[in-house]
Amino acid sequence: MFLRFIKQIVFLFMTVFGTLGNISVSVNYIFIWCRGLEQKPIHLILIHLAFTNIIMLFAKGLPKTMAAFGLRNFLDDIECKIIIYLQRVSRGVSICTSSLLTVVQAIIISPRASGWRRLRPQSAWHILPFFSFFWILNALIGMNLIHSIASTSLNISQFKNDENYCYLLLENQKIKWIVLPLMVLRDAVFQGAMGAASGYMVFLLHKHHQHVLYLQNSKLLYRTPPELRAAQGVLLLMLCFVFFYWTDCAFSLFLSLYLGKIPLMGNIQEFLTLGYATFSPVVLIHREGLLPECWHAQWEKLGKYLFYFSIK
Repeated sequence: MFLRFIKQIVFLFMTVFGTLGNISVSVNYIFIWCRGLEQKPIHLILIHLAFTNIIMLFAKGLPKTMAAFGLRNFLDDIECKIIIYLQRVSRGVSICTSSLLTVVQAIIISPRASGWRRLRPQSAWHILPFFSFFWILNALIGMNLIHSIASTSLNISQFKNDENYCYLLLENQKIKWIVLPLMVLRDAVFQGAMGAASGYMVFLLHKHHQHVLYLQNSKLLYRTPPELRAAQGVLLLMLCFVFFYWTDCAFSLFLSLYLGKIPLMGNIQEFLTLGYATFSPVVLIHREGLLPECWHAQWEKLGKYLFYFSIK
């Protein structure tokens, strides 16, 4: 009973806290975007990442939370296919978007003499075609799930003790060996680009640190450019992604190789799957101070309106 209670609290916390965090991040950046002060490509990418995380939390976190609290299966066969399909697609889009975020940030902070500067997006709208490509790519990779997912309500006797609303049917081996290499190739390409861009940013930040030490020894003042501060935040976000992704992969591999069923290990693996979507907005809010800036701007705007009406 105690473990069940812990599971309920953790799933509820991750779903609610993660959704509110991603909504806060997206609203803050949309607010900055609509004001027209800083329409940066990075802001658009972060809005898209937060939107993808919200879909992930609704598609996976919400059904898991309801199942943990013992609510009866309310999903039919079609709804199960949609939910699981959205889980797969949003997870893939999250990987691609995180990779794009790292690469674009590395290009932005690259030196002026570097050839990478020529790849710098001239406008934030140049990023939009990448989002369409990510959704189409992952939608095609996840197409096999449409025929491989069914609701547990179709076979209540077999799944009466199972807390999952949907289950995976045995799929065609030919389709499986087509889809699996595509998923591995997608992850390898995008995470390879993410790793290379992160390494390049670490190198540039190290050079900047050495330059700051030299200026301090020379008793000269130097302020860190906002692009480099943003790069530090992106690197911290990528560390969060790497931790949850590879730990999730390790648990998934262990569960697939282990013949017995271990509920506790399965629950931990589910938590890790939702971990990046839940805690990535915390990294952004903490690193960039989004909420204080937003509240300060809103209070300032409200104060102006009150002052205007009091005079009138």
